[in-house]
Amino acid sequence: MLENLNVWEIGALLLLALLIFGDRLPAVITDGLRMVRNLRAMARNATGDLSRELGTDIQLEDLHPKAFIRKHLLSEEDEAAIRKPLQGVYDDLRSDVTGVHNELKDVASAADPRAKGTRPATATGTPSAPAPRASYDDAT
Repeated sequence: MLENLNVWEIGALLLLALLIFGDRLPAVITDGLRMVRNLRAMARNATGDLSRELGTDIQLEDLHPKAFIRKHLLSEEDEAAIRKPLQGVYDDLRSDVTGVHNELKDVASAADPRAKGTRPATATGTPSAPAPRASYDDAT
């Protein structure tokens, strides 16, 4: 949660909290922790009540509709039967996209003027056309 804050930002937040709450800061922290504990207990009680009503073991993660259907209503054979026709379509689509991606890479490398495959001087000794000069826009 706080991984994108550095030490100075955390210190500034703590100082700001001390200035806002003053001597009541320990009581505010205690109340916040009590609220988090109560929310966790409420979630645990709700999942327990739901488990008792449905007659299955339900975890908090199972309350997502897709996870609930997958775990409690479909057997493994049903899930495999649903996935089977879609798996072939997915594999075909993935191979097509990979082919298009590779072709686009080939076209981009062939069209790149800065590629290493520049034309060497001809056998008669006349140099090839000079390389294009970089403009100001290319440098910025």
